[in-house]
Order: sequence, then C-alpha cells, then structure tokens
Amino acid sequence: MDALQTQLSTIALFCKAAELGGFTAAAQALGLTPAAVSRGVGRLEERLGLKLFRRTTRSMQLTDDGRVYYEQCRAALAQIDDAEKAITGQHGQARGLLRISAPSTYAHYRLLPRLPAFRARYPQVALEVNVANRNIDFVEEGFDVAIRLGEPPDSRLVARKLEDAALGIYASPAYLAAHGAPHDLAQLQNSAAHTLLPYVRPSTGRPMPWLFNDQGQSVELQPSSNVLISGDVLGAVALARAGMGLVQVIGWVAQATPGDLQEVLTDYAGRSRPFYLLYPQNKHLAAKVRVLVDFLMA
Repeated sequence: MDALQTQLSTIALFCKAAELGGFTAAAQALGLTPAAVSRGVGRLEERLGLKLFRRTTRSMQLTDDGRVYYEQCRAALAQIDDAEKAITGQHGQARGLLRISAPSTYAHYRLLPRLPAFRARYPQVALEVNVANRNIDFVEEGFDVAIRLGEPPDSRLVARKLEDAALGIYASPAYLAAHGAPHDLAQLQNSAAHTLLPYVRPSTGRPMPWLFNDQGQSVELQPSSNVLISGDVLGAVALARAGMGLVQVIGWVAQATPGDLQEVLTDYAGRSRPFYLLYPQNKHLAAKVRVLVDFLMA
C-alpha cells in the first residue's frame, strides 16, 4: 500500500471514529478490530503532531483541533466518494487494481482457473492474487476480497457462500496395496494399521478434525499421527500421493489428477466444508469488486 493510500485509509478510520464516537463502534462498522482503528488513529496523530481525541475511561470526544480536522476531512472524503461513484458506479466501468486473498486449495483448484475468463470480460481490472492460508486485515493490508474456508467468525464482513466442498478419505494405490483399505472408523485410530496425514489448523495449532457421516449421524474424529503438516494442506495431499498415508481432503482436490488417489471409507462420506467470499461492508461497492462478486457467485 503506497503512502497516499495509507494516509487516506487512516483518515477514513479517524472520520468513522469521530462520527460514531469511539473506536469500538468504528471497528464494528468497518469490519476491523478496535486495536486496528486505534493504531490507525494513533499513526495519524503522530504524523500531525497533535491530539485529535480527548480520551477518558468513560468517553472519547474530539479536541478542538480534532473537530476542525474532522469537518475538513469529512468534506474531502465526500468529494472523493462522489468522484469514485461517478467513474465506477454511474458509468459501470470496472477498472483499477483488484487485490484478492485466497487459501491454497481454493486458489489452485477453483479461483485461478477461472480468472482468465474474468480478465477477458473485464480487461481494465488489474489483478493481484495472494495465496495464503491465513486471515488478513482488509484495511491495513489493502485487500478488496478474500476467500476463506469455514464459517466466517466476523459478522462485520459481508459473507457470501461460494460452495460446500465435499470431503473424502483418500490414499494412493501403492499405499492401499501395501496396507489395505480401512473398512471402519475404528481402523483409523489404530496407528499400527494406518498412517494418517492430518493438517494442523493455524488458528488452534491442533490437527483439523476429520468429519464423517455414520448412518446419518455427524461424527468428528481427532486424527492422531506422528506425521503432521502445517502451513499448506496441499502438503498432506502430496504426501498421500507419494504413498505415505491416508488424508481427508476435498474431492475436487484429490480427483484433480485421475488415478493418483483412491477414495476409501465411502460409506462414511457425506460431510463437507464451506467456502465463503468475504469483503468489507460498503454502501457504495466499487465496480471492480461488484463484478468479481457477481462473476464468482454465478
């Protein structure tokens, strides 16, 4: 993010905090944490060399300097908003840099293969795709949209479900020839019989539970193994393809290369994990974001 964009972002944080009377309310409106708003306003005060808010344990009010600065900034941001609506809203022209964050599974197997068609339809939209299995800060990192696995924890973001991705247990033909296929869930917990390849969830530091459907009942199994994969779930898939063990993974990942992996325990299949498209709440959604949302939801 360049210096001007950073400056405008912190000014917007300040104006929202002034308008709503606090960092917490501003954070809720912008889809941020109160700490992120506080840091942004603090950087602005440091750059200006003056205090914009008078803080007490019970309230937060604008200083005299802060009130003057707020009125000027509010008018300036309104002009910028009107200018953006004129070129992106009224004319419907999708243009400019669009920054997307997506996890490795969805990026490689779902998002990236579709982007050539998106670019052909909207050639004036420049793309920057960050493939990362982590949560991002939309304002501080300058992202427009993100794709994430699982229920979104932050209700302050707009969340649109892209799909429910079906899960399965997979292994290579070589592994199954050497160890046989498990026939029930109890065999998965026998370390002498099978090697499991669990992915360690970054948010908890623990292996992600394996999900099953046992005669209509939802079952979670906490996989135990002396082989753990962190950082990228595709590492677990690569080890499974190399014949090291069993992996629970999304079907369209496992089946991308026919014959490399075979599904087992199909009687216990039927569970899935949802993928969501996330973006900050904004009254005037930029055309570049709007067309991407419509394209992916279609």
